Amino acid sequence: MIIGITGNSGSGKTEISKILSERINAEIIDADKIVKKISVPENEYYKKQIELFGTEILIDNKLNTKKIAEIIYNNSEIREKLNKLTYKYVVDEIKKEIKKYKNKNIVIDAPLLFESGLNKNCDITVGVIAKKEIKLERIIKRDKIRENTAESRLSIQKEDDFYIKNADFILVNNGNIKEINLEEICTKIGKN
Repeated sequence: MIIGITGNSGSGKTEISKILSERINAEIIDADKIVKKISVPENEYYKKQIELFGTEILIDNKLNTKKIAEIIYNNSEIREKLNKLTYKYVVDEIKKEIKKYKNKNIVIDAPLLFESGLNKNCDITVGVIAKKEIKLERIIKRDKIRENTAESRLSIQKEDDFYIKNADFILVNNGNIKEINLEEICTKIGKN
């Protein structure tokens, strides 16, 4: 069983992924970790980012993710080009990981699950949503950024309605993890 978990930045996808993976004894494939893993000098994805952005995104031969974020949050054309690159390389890597965990339950934690087409590899999709102020608070704390920067990040992401319309299940994660009901999902998977 492959479960895809998606949602905006700050919605709490990673927390939900961990809890669900423990409940159903699943391996987690985290798209953000895959991006970090393949963003190294010997990898094609790294090279393609330098072709796209130029060498000003490098610090000591490493990709400066804050600089990249600053660029893509202010330039939709470049953001779209990076997304296409990311879909290609990250989705390929995630598919390799899926094959590695054959015959196991898998949770894919991917912010762009639907946009990348990864949802087609999932048996169930879960959209995680939260109140805007809670998402902002989480992003500010996690990324150590200012509120206006967090606001601009959220402003270019999909609205909650997108997840409600596309995901098989919706989990509302407004802070109290004990209130989140995973029973319906676990029942669907066959693990109560």
